[in-house]
Amino acid sequence: MTAATTVSATNEQRARDIFRRLFDERDLTEPGWYWADGLVARLHALDLTLRGPDGMAEFFTSLFAAVPDFTMEVEDVLGHEQGATIRWRARGTFDGAPWQGIEPTGSHIDLPGVDVMRFDAGGRVIDNAVYYDGAEFAREIGMLPKRDSAADRAVLGAFNAATKAKRRFRRAG
Repeated sequence: MTAATTVSATNEQRARDIFRRLFDERDLTEPGWYWADGLVARLHALDLTLRGPDGMAEFFTSLFAAVPDFTMEVEDVLGHEQGATIRWRARGTFDGAPWQGIEPTGSHIDLPGVDVMRFDAGGRVIDNAVYYDGAEFAREIGMLPKRDSAADRAVLGAFNAATKAKRRFRRAG
């Protein structure tokens, strides 16, 4: 086994341990165990950047309060030299506290996503990019109409009509 293979395997296991401890055990007692002081985490679907262990702990505390039955299933982990990429599926019911300014709807969430993590020398996350379909999340909680529904087609039609009208207005001006 090469050094790179050993590092990749170690990083894969570290990512699995982080997800198990965070999502299965919901252990936020020592956020510095997961996240380095200089952590920058970007949740692209929310256009949100979190910094440091305390920022992450606050985020997950609010998420768990909003979705009390939240689960995160790890579907695949690819360890690499500097960290790991984790493919996951999040599930739960948005029936707890408000979250990100949104009142709970009682809707079920079932979303796939990916985290791309880099670790520091101590195995803590120093950089994390999180990707999932924000529009699908909005559909699942009722902020957007269900895909291919009459309401979805109406919103699309209204958007396209407004776009065409703006284009004509610009050409005329």
